[in-house]
Amino acid sequence: MCRINKNVILALLTLTSSAFLLFQLYYYKHYLSAKNGAGLSKSKGSRIGFDGTQWRAVKKFVMLTSSQNIPVFLIDPLILELINKNLEQVKNTSHGSTSECRFFCVPRDFTAFALQYHLWKNEEGWFRIAENMGFQCLKIESKDPRLDGIDSLSGTEIPLHYICRLASHAIHVVVFHERSGNYLWHGHLRLKGHIDRKFVPFRKLSFGRYAGAFDRPELQQITIDGLEVLIPKEPVHFLEEIPHSRFIECRYKEARAFFQQYLDDNTVEAMTFRKSAKELLQLAAKTLKKLGVRFWLSSGTCLGWYRQCNIIPYSKDVDLGIFIQDYKSDIISAFQDAGLPLKHKFGKVEDSLELSFQGKDDVKLDIFFFYEETDYMWNGGTQAKTGKKFKYLFPKFTLCWTEFVDMKVHVPCETIKYIEANYGKTWKIPVKTWDWKHSPPNVQPNGIWPISEWDEVIQLY
Repeated sequence: MCRINKNVILALLTLTSSAFLLFQLYYYKHYLSAKNGAGLSKSKGSRIGFDGTQWRAVKKFVMLTSSQNIPVFLIDPLILELINKNLEQVKNTSHGSTSECRFFCVPRDFTAFALQYHLWKNEEGWFRIAENMGFQCLKIESKDPRLDGIDSLSGTEIPLHYICRLASHAIHVVVFHERSGNYLWHGHLRLKGHIDRKFVPFRKLSFGRYAGAFDRPELQQITIDGLEVLIPKEPVHFLEEIPHSRFIECRYKEARAFFQQYLDDNTVEAMTFRKSAKELLQLAAKTLKKLGVRFWLSSGTCLGWYRQCNIIPYSKDVDLGIFIQDYKSDIISAFQDAGLPLKHKFGKVEDSLELSFQGKDDVKLDIFFFYEETDYMWNGGTQAKTGKKFKYLFPKFTLCWTEFVDMKVHVPCETIKYIEANYGKTWKIPVKTWDWKHSPPNVQPNGIWPISEWDEVIQLY
């Protein structure tokens, strides 16, 4: 049997022991110390988590916006949710009194801020300053949709999003533009051909998958993680808006083409009707907002928005849709208190409810209530003389925001399917003679009301 050199064995043991010791030191530094960080003593001077990438990126960005007077406020959904859960505690936190990073140090790829573009006085130069601070920034622009209806200005580009990256964290600046109707709008984040798709994980962004519209929020300044930032005064309301904020534009180019083929009616009568219809729609929207009832443009009013970006002058009424689950028992009295007397009430809450209110200048407000079935939605109609019932079928739809006659209002997101259900494939052609009982392609008979119920389901005023 060969003799083993004792010096070789000793060297191997020493090497193995050293390697094991180094592994223990590495494990303690990178795993145990991080795991037990929350349990460290919070003695005076201890600042836990403030060396994190997220906090350093946000701190530099807040310093930048403060020094350059850039009007931003925090809209990051994750951070706002955390703040809202601890809102009273956050309100009572003074600058510099925080010893632990609880909000901005939460693991995430982005922190989102909104920039109020209409309040920004000094756009030039901030990119260069950001880059001098270590940020790598990306600017995303697109055509201003507000100018699409003006031939001479159509094509003017505006900033929609800024993304500034610092190490592994990025600040997403969502540019909010002021729109008619006193609301804020941001654009869709579309990546143009020259943009590096790997600059940041774009799919993880909370904003920009589509254009969005928000109520103009009142802001409050708070201190979180030692940094002074502005947030919506009612963070819950803003958070509730996010998943329902999708915005679709009126089709201005198609509307211009429509009026080239079919001349617009600019008679005094048409202009008077449009003015009265606009005022009626504004009053209806104000009344329903007070009640907390969602509504959308329906029937001819929706067609006018989609086809010609305006009220159809020969329609003679304003049409709105409301989901029956949003019905409130005081809706009739609310409209009457607003100066709109009830003209007729057909159907009942559980079946084919329809309300009509009389506006000024003989302009009528029709409200159709929609009922949901397994694979479609419908609203009802009633013929007053005979008690016959009718049913109008629509494919299921969701609601999006749009701008119409200087207002932020809802329309069906699946607009073309909605309109084709109501008016067929020839909806682009104006039709001035319309029989609500037979003309719509989606109408079908739905029986007849029992005579014993006529006093309840057919009420004329």
